[in-house]
Amino acid sequence: MTQHNPSQPTPALMLVRRLAADGRRIFSTEQAREIAPEVGLSEAYVRQALHHLARAGWLVRLRKGLYALSSAVPGVSPAHEFEVAMALVHPAAISHFSAMHYHELTDQIPHRVFVTTTTGHWVPRAGDGHGNGGGYRVGKTVYQFIQVKPERFFGTQEVWIDEARVTVTDRERTLIDGLVMPQHCGGFAEVLHAFEGAQERLNLDRLIEYALKLDAATAKRLGWVLENTGMERSRLAALEQVEVTGYSKLDPTGARRGPYNRAWMIQENLAGKVTA
Repeated sequence: MTQHNPSQPTPALMLVRRLAADGRRIFSTEQAREIAPEVGLSEAYVRQALHHLARAGWLVRLRKGLYALSSAVPGVSPAHEFEVAMALVHPAAISHFSAMHYHELTDQIPHRVFVTTTTGHWVPRAGDGHGNGGGYRVGKTVYQFIQVKPERFFGTQEVWIDEARVTVTDRERTLIDGLVMPQHCGGFAEVLHAFEGAQERLNLDRLIEYALKLDAATAKRLGWVLENTGMERSRLAALEQVEVTGYSKLDPTGARRGPYNRAWMIQENLAGKVTA
């Protein structure tokens, strides 16, 4: 029986080295299977080899059939968590609290990565990894997927993060998302703080356009927020003219309480609200 020379790397480790040399920090089982014969690894053994490599710490399993090279591989810097998000689902955009932090709209550091994708597409579930509050865990990072209708997947930009090109919601879309789902943006108070700090950096026309593409409640919230952070109402006519049939809560996640603002058809349900 032939003894394996311990100084000679196994075909499985040679596969890892080849992936690293090719710059494939994230790869699928099929991509590994294509390379396998070139490093002396049987295609039939690839799945088992990947399993063993992940258990040994050379690879990180992202989801079924998708892996990333770990930092244990010499010369390989681990994939950024945003790059991993792009590989987990498609289409994908870094959004909500994560995008707020990227655009320097908050000083707080999110404890998970928020990712917007479209409905009708599969997303990893908590049961597929080590779940955390409905999120999907990869290593020490928890990913929170937010699914929207395809027509609501807009307002994104491509940016470079380390060595990867990723998609992030732009500054205006990020703030609008805060009005729709403040629970994914650090809470409504944090969203108001973000609006206050971003005044000089905002494209007002784009901000209004995005709100009008969503719904009337979002448009009215935006009008209220912009006016209460110093914007003249005369510049908000497009939002003021949106027709509504009743009052919307300013904070959609809060209780229905507080005074009514007739100008914006908004119930100001904030603790210590800003008076209009």
